[in-house]
Amino acid sequence: MIYNSIGLIFIISAFILLIYSYLVMPRCHLKPKKYNNKKRYCILIPARYESKVINNLLLSITKQTTKINPKDIYIIVESIKDKTVDIAKQYNMNIILRENLSLKRKGYALNDAVTYILKKQIHYDAYFIFDADNILDKDFIKNMEKSINKGYDIGIGYRNTKNSNTLVSASSALTFSMINTMLNERKNKYHNNLTISGTGYYIKGSIVEEWNSFPFHSLTEDYELTLYAILNNLTTTYNKKAIFYDEQPDNFNVSLKQRTRWVKGYFEARKKYINKISKSEIKNDPNFASKVNAFLGVTPYIYIIIGLLIILVNILITKGITSFLSYLTIFLLLIYILLALFTIIMLKKEKNSLNISKSMKIKVVFYNPIFMFSYIICLLRSIFIKDIKWDRIEHNKN
Repeated sequence: MIYNSIGLIFIISAFILLIYSYLVMPRCHLKPKKYNNKKRYCILIPARYESKVINNLLLSITKQTTKINPKDIYIIVESIKDKTVDIAKQYNMNIILRENLSLKRKGYALNDAVTYILKKQIHYDAYFIFDADNILDKDFIKNMEKSINKGYDIGIGYRNTKNSNTLVSASSALTFSMINTMLNERKNKYHNNLTISGTGYYIKGSIVEEWNSFPFHSLTEDYELTLYAILNNLTTTYNKKAIFYDEQPDNFNVSLKQRTRWVKGYFEARKKYINKISKSEIKNDPNFASKVNAFLGVTPYIYIIIGLLIILVNILITKGITSFLSYLTIFLLLIYILLALFTIIMLKKEKNSLNISKSMKIKVVFYNPIFMFSYIICLLRSIFIKDIKWDRIEHNKN
């Protein structure tokens, strides 16, 4: 009986924390300061061996309604023999050849480009960052410019999907719906710091110049930047009209490998920043809500898992394997139903914005809960696989 009570305490504590994190969101008063935007922007594109997809990104950049000078676009490669170089030359864009290839992470590639620009003493009002497999809506820069003019330090665009023809790619696309449509939209409403996810965002140039580098080199440089922004009270905004398209993995094993890196990087970045954030939490902090939510992170969900495990183990010990399997089935079924309902809510909130067919939307309602369950596998892999590297994922969708 006592173990069931302990399990329930964990679960109840989790829900209290979740409710508190929701209610505290209005306690954030970060506002941007108007910015004298001279409208000079650069674009950084880490693009090692991306010749199969980068042409469409570069073409979409040239078709922007707000023009970017080709000489303000920097393609970062690892070898001069990479066919990506030939494509970049056709567009008369800069090529940054990386020298220290022992530093394999995306943050290091971005750092090479930033240090190159700063050494040349070139000033930009904003640095845009894209992955080579992206494609931009023609008004992407135009819409982001509105956020720059308002003075936001970091602006995040709407991440749509290029491909959703498999259950894995459709579920992967929904991961970013969860981050942006379900979480960032509400955070944006209350001026909370947003969660940055990898690509399709800008950083104000004066901030990059203050860093004198790109100092985020964890496995998830985007989440590390998110925590830095929270700690230092940088203003962030979600610009849903700034649309770009991103390729998602079709293969489950590739997705599992990618998400394992995300999970590992998540804890790696938290180890670096979370103590600093917790020490900076004071009640009159204008960014109080963001810091509370960053400190909590996924703790409530871990509490739920721990609570359920304690209850299930107690059932196994006291009532035997048959009762254990019965309760396990009930718990898994309830979680599956809740995740399916959550998927339906996401799809309804997205309306027709997300590039997923009607038939795939029906299928993904049933598959996405399994996809989300598999994050437990990613967590276990991140714990037991010590040397997780930034391995290249081949892109080929245009």
